[in-house]
Amino acid sequence: MHPIHPEVYAPAEDTVLLKEAALRVLAPGDTVLEIGCGSGEVSEGLAGHAGLVVATDINPHAVRSAFQRGVAAVRCDLFDGICGRFDLILCNPPYLPTEESDRIDDWLEYALDGGSDGRETITRFLAAAPRHLTERGKLLLLVSSLTGIDDVVLLFRENRMIACIVAEAQLDGERLVVLLGMIDSCSA
Repeated sequence: MHPIHPEVYAPAEDTVLLKEAALRVLAPGDTVLEIGCGSGEVSEGLAGHAGLVVATDINPHAVRSAFQRGVAAVRCDLFDGICGRFDLILCNPPYLPTEESDRIDDWLEYALDGGSDGRETITRFLAAAPRHLTERGKLLLLVSSLTGIDDVVLLFRENRMIACIVAEAQLDGERLVVLLGMIDSCSA
């Protein structure tokens, strides 16, 4: 068991759901990029099954946590400073709708605060992700019903990607889904 810094998102149901979905779609030798790795739990779980796993997080405590698990982790905001293309990109973004008056100024806030509609980081992520996917690359994005799953699917379309649900879990008061996205070659 790895100790988790109090300002790092601790693995929970959403972490398990994303990791299980990633293990199902991962092909041997795939190159993987996890955006917003938190504790490093998902990247560590994929490391033995992938050709390469790289992780990022904006939170320096999260990067340290992932590194302590043996994950190649880089501190950056989403894709900033990331070059190259990956076969699988996954992300458990901040998706909780958060009003300005509810914000707390700490590192854990970055893992939770999705902006007023819960889609602020998701919108930025989906706009940048296609440039980092290989030709047949896949994207896994965890979202909540609190964020508006149909609205997120529309964001995939706006960024010339198709998406479908590949995993889901019902929690108290919300439904979590993992969306599998790919570049829509018909929309080019």
